[in-house]
Amino acid sequence: MLGLWPLEMVGPMVPSAYLDQQISGDIAYGASLWELSSDQCLSWLEMKPPKSVIYVSFGSMADITDKQAEEIACGLIASNMHFLLVAKDSINKFPIEFINSAQERGLVVPWCNQLQVLAHQAVACFVTHCGWNSTLEALSLGVPMVAMPQWSDQPTNAKFVVDLWQVGVKAKKNKEGIVTRDELEMCIKEVTAGERSEEIIKKANNWRKLVIRAVSLGGSSDNNINEFVGKLAKGEGKKA
Repeated sequence: MLGLWPLEMVGPMVPSAYLDQQISGDIAYGASLWELSSDQCLSWLEMKPPKSVIYVSFGSMADITDKQAEEIACGLIASNMHFLLVAKDSINKFPIEFINSAQERGLVVPWCNQLQVLAHQAVACFVTHCGWNSTLEALSLGVPMVAMPQWSDQPTNAKFVVDLWQVGVKAKKNKEGIVTRDELEMCIKEVTAGERSEEIIKKANNWRKLVIRAVSLGGSSDNNINEFVGKLAKGEGKKA
């Protein structure tokens, strides 16, 4: 694209409070499609040990089948870890006995402030649909991922997570297109306590450092933004 247009690369566009902290009060994107449950989530997370919680969310657009919801529920129970599950409007797809018993080891909410959750020390990994925003947020905050892509750009993003950045694993689907409970349990254990977990966590922390360096004063993103604004100030933007 640089060969066709005078582009400047900036980002990741994660609020400053979670990265370089240059901008006071920059803690959110400014809008949410769903009512947040942040206070409840954060209070719950505060009571959990470091790196002990699985965070599960499939974003604002992705949808899951009843069967997939059942397998996710059973996989989370089998993992023997605490879990924070964002169910959005799919909550009725999860088994009622799972919802009723979740309070013993987990928390199920319709929505939450994802940045605050990912930034919390209690979170060990992120089971994600690999939407671009979610992927960049987890990468920027150094959280290992279990990729469960659904559609659109998500399979490509999952490939970045697993093969390029090496900060997670991809859960394989069976012949019916379902990630089974056993597969999910295995993937969670692989990124949190398996043979590769130490390397995955190390890579995740390294990428966080690179992101902070890019957006901080003098970083590549910071310099590119200043260069872009400088061109606008000189009137070069009128040619666009």
